[in-house]
Amino acid sequence: MLTTARKPASVGEILVEECMVPLGLTQTALAAAMGVPRKHVNELCHNRRSVTAPTALILARVFGNSADFWLNVQRRTDLWLALHSPEERARIERARPLSPAAA
Repeated sequence: MLTTARKPASVGEILVEECMVPLGLTQTALAAAMGVPRKHVNELCHNRRSVTAPTALILARVFGNSADFWLNVQRRTDLWLALHSPEERARIERARPLSPAAA
């Protein structure tokens, strides 16, 4: 299980700080390059939208990296949030491993 106390960088943080700022991209310009509404980019930048497989493929094409990169950033954030949410943690801890005979 993920044990780090430090929250990983989110998709929005990486998108803005590592991709958009160095290239001087506005949300409008990125939306045009991605072929999506500006609202879509705004929601990604502010972590109000998760990266899906199609969005990861689009971001990879626009920035010349891989879809796996974007999906892994999302996955790390999702895991960290689940492990640091009291409600989710309680749900996780209720689960019991199956015995070999039950599988």
